[in-house]
This record gives sequence, C-alpha cells and structure tokens, in this order.
Amino acid sequence: MGIFAPVTSTGNKKIDIRSLDIEALTDHFTQFGEKSYRAKQVYDWLWKKSCISFGEMSNISKELRKKLDDNFVINNVRINSSQFSADKTIKNSFILHDNHLIEGVLIPAPDRMTACVSSQVGCSLTCKFCATGYMERKRNLNADEIYDQVVLIDGQARENYEMPLTNIVYMGMGEPLLNYANVLKSVERITAEDGLNMSPKRITVSTAGIAKMIKKLGDDQVKFNLALSLHAANDEKRNTIMPINEQNSLKALADALKYYFAKTKNPVTYEYIVFNDFNDGLQDAAELAKFCKHVPCKVNIIEYNPIAFASYLNAAEDKIETFAAHLRSHGIITNIRRSRGKDIDAACGQLAIKEKEKVV
Repeated sequence: MGIFAPVTSTGNKKIDIRSLDIEALTDHFTQFGEKSYRAKQVYDWLWKKSCISFGEMSNISKELRKKLDDNFVINNVRINSSQFSADKTIKNSFILHDNHLIEGVLIPAPDRMTACVSSQVGCSLTCKFCATGYMERKRNLNADEIYDQVVLIDGQARENYEMPLTNIVYMGMGEPLLNYANVLKSVERITAEDGLNMSPKRITVSTAGIAKMIKKLGDDQVKFNLALSLHAANDEKRNTIMPINEQNSLKALADALKYYFAKTKNPVTYEYIVFNDFNDGLQDAAELAKFCKHVPCKVNIIEYNPIAFASYLNAAEDKIETFAAHLRSHGIITNIRRSRGKDIDAACGQLAIKEKEKVV
C-alpha cells in the first residue's frame, strides 16, 4: 500500500496517525529525531494491539508519548449502544470521531462468530428493499474505522460467547466498492501479521454490483471472497429494485465477473433475496441458473426482512424451497440463509440509523 494522505481531525489539526503507513510514520519519526525502530513499535501498538491511547504504549518513553500526543490523534470508534436479540445476535451503534453513527452486527453460531461491518456512513445506491438505501450517504469510512468495528465486535464475541471472531462480512451500511481504497486497506490491516492476522479467506466483501470495480478487484488479485447482491437475473426486474443496475447491467456484471475469476480463480457468491410474487417463480430461478454459468459460484438465498419504507414481503416457504431445488437440479450449490437479529432490526437490509437515535 502507498502512503495515505494525512487526515486531520476537526479543529486541532493533528494528523490521524492510522492514516499513515509504516514508511510515512517512519518519516515523521525521523523528523522528530527519533530512531526508526520506534515507528515500528508505535505501529504495532496501533494495529497489532489495537491501542486507542498513546498513554498505553508502555515501551515508549514519556517524552515520545508527549510528542505523539502533540502531533497525532487516534480517531478510534466507540460503541454508542448495543441491542441483544433473542437469537443472541448483537447489533451495535458505533460513534465516529466526528459524531456520525454507523451500525455493525455480531452474528454468533455454534461453530463461528461473524462480524458484519459497515464501509460508509449511509449509502448512495437507493436499493428499494434496503433500509440503509433510504439514508443519505454522509461519507466513506476510513480504513481504521472499519478495522475498529472488527476489534470491538471481536471483543463482544469473546466477552459474551467466549469465542474470537472467525469471519468478517462487509455487508453492513454502504457500498464497499465505492470506498475501494479504504476497504482494501482495512482488509490489509486485518489480515497482516502485524495487524489482526486473520485469513483473507475468512473475509467476504459484498457489492451491489459496480462492474469496473469488480474488474479492479481482479487486477489487484484480492484474496478475500466476493459476494454479489444479485436479487434478480433479469435486467428489467433488477432495475426496479436496484437502480445501480441501470449503469451496471447484468451483461456488464457477467463480463466483470469473468475477468475477476480469470485473474483470481476465486469463485463468487450470489446473494438472492426472494420477494413474494416478484422474483420467486421458476422462470426467475431459471434465469438465475443461467447467470450462474458465467463463473464458478454458489447461491445464498436470503429471507427478506421487511422495512418500514418498502412494501416488499418475503416469499412463501414452499416457493423458496422450490426455487432452491431448481438451482440444485442444475448442480448449483445453494444455501437458504435464515434471518438473524430480526427482532432488533439487525438482519440483512435492516441497518439504518434512526433520526431520533441519540448518542449516549
């Protein structure tokens, strides 16, 4: 990764220290007249130990800690509030350094702990079935703000369920591929040996479908998993529920996915919400099966979670089973994903900061 431009915090003009890579941080230390190895020590505190205060850096002199405090800031994310679902899912409202709020979710299972993290404050894509799509996009998250969500949710998993995180999905608020650089930087820090040291194969980045950025993932030969929120394999229907399809048609997406697979050899996951009397018929299943021929893939059929802004309903159980059976008859690996955290609006498509939500 190259040097990231310093991000200053509002008012005090201090540099967000985690916006700097190790080379840039070392340059600052050289300017301070400090040994270069000190930069590596601080870098490890920031990323390996997830330190949120210079005062905690016990192997750094008080004088140097004072210099750090005078010149830099750690814009750490904090938990604003948490809700616990009957199924043990935990939804968090996180507060950022500029008082924006985002949401992230811990999804526990007997054999895994999954963090669902956000990549933007709000979203600009206006998908008709998604609560976040009805919010205004305020800004992209920095890499460290994505990283902090993972650290905080990992802490919850250990505290509440005595298990560390095993998986991360970029399926929270926002479109990850419209925050490309920061998403990839966050993955780099999460997977790095001097970061959280998680396997990239435990990370899934989900996109609504930005064809040129899918190709860029291929060019960058990413190691994490890619999921495409498809929800219709018919341009007319997909245009109706996902306006992004008007500029990124199914053909454009298919071409991008072929390019991505040729570069990475990574199979793709298609996410498909089955809406009642909209995309739940055998013709829809046949169209999806045809689309699945483009690259090696699997399909996750997702229950729809109703939101106040839209009138869509989940398809009937028998239709979902028939839909899945049709895909399987074509040799397509198909999973039906049951909703988690629905009672606290933590399920897929339900994340949205309420206007009246207060910082506590």
